[in-house]
Amino acid sequence: MSFPGKIINDPIYGFISIHHPLVMQVISHPWYQRLRRIYQMAFAHLVYPGAVHSRMAHSLGAYHLMQLALSELQRKGVQLTPDEEVGASIAILLHDIGHGPFSHALEGELIGNRSHEDMSLAMMHQLNNQMDGRLQMAIQIFTNQYHKPYLHQLVSGQLDVDRMDYLIRDSFYTGVSEGVIGYDRIIKMLTVKNDELMVEEKAIYSIEKFLVARRLMYWQVYLHKTVLAAEQMLVRIVRRAREIGAESHYPLSYFLSGEYAVAPEQFMLTNFAMMDDIDIMAAIKQWQNHNDPVLSRLCKALLQRKLFKLRFQNEPVSEEILAEKREQLVHRSGLSAADAEYLAFAGKVSNTTYHHHAERISIAYKDGSVKDISEVDHALIQQNLAAAVDKYYICWMTI
Repeated sequence: MSFPGKIINDPIYGFISIHHPLVMQVISHPWYQRLRRIYQMAFAHLVYPGAVHSRMAHSLGAYHLMQLALSELQRKGVQLTPDEEVGASIAILLHDIGHGPFSHALEGELIGNRSHEDMSLAMMHQLNNQMDGRLQMAIQIFTNQYHKPYLHQLVSGQLDVDRMDYLIRDSFYTGVSEGVIGYDRIIKMLTVKNDELMVEEKAIYSIEKFLVARRLMYWQVYLHKTVLAAEQMLVRIVRRAREIGAESHYPLSYFLSGEYAVAPEQFMLTNFAMMDDIDIMAAIKQWQNHNDPVLSRLCKALLQRKLFKLRFQNEPVSEEILAEKREQLVHRSGLSAADAEYLAFAGKVSNTTYHHHAERISIAYKDGSVKDISEVDHALIQQNLAAAVDKYYICWMTI
């Protein structure tokens, strides 16, 4: 029986078409549907109220852009088999499936040092087993082990469709116009040379705008001081709950207890796939009445949006200033010096405009030559922008 296809209405792109039954099977899987219950932008909605879109909406948008990119490459003579189209489509659909609750905010807190990319790959292997090995090509593309590396570049690279979608989508839902990019023009200018993804020279300015937009969105949205303060509160809530053994419901309790570290991989993944933002918020609502003063204070403050104060500066925060903040907290709250460390701390954030050494954006000229985007005439994006820009901060609770 043939697959009739399905359309999904997206507020940014209009209709997104699902043409293959295996793609539909992946989308329908409970592990993928879980992405509906994970915010794409964690606590950004505390600053930008419209930023409540989900990881699922983003992954479907990236899937749509992948379809446009593959069609454009085929129009320009790039040979792709139907299996390769499906493999690349599933690779981008599942690229974020390994995100835990509140995405990047809690990465490294619930499952140790495993990144969301590690978790995505582990979950893809499990899904591949469940689907009789039909995701093997998607896994090869995701891990850059397929013999056409430009397919991996579309999934994960300087100009991947993941970044294109989250910039345009996050800009749309936050109302921050600096993130708007000409994704349609960039896709129209994509080409492949020597199995490497490139852009035609006519797209130079669109690429520069893309990189600048990404830089501005990081400082204005993703690393906004209030967003960062809220996410740091969440991190410290989870750390405190683990330290004191605060009770919570399953599966959150499973990860806070550390049981996952000695469990079989499949059992750990099954429990991980049961957990989403709702579990964390339910626990925070429960813990606001906990008898531990640090945990209860943090939970109440986050729920009531009485967030940490955060101040950025160009130099590392001195131990003297940090000690002074903690002494004030001890004096005003009656907490111990050790407890005050949860409520006053320092840190650092970084942002890089263009990762020149790790990945390249290659410009293909009509005469057959190829240049890095940082080497074109009168380049706006120069190699010195490959250096990370660091900002240091001090964060504290007002009492």
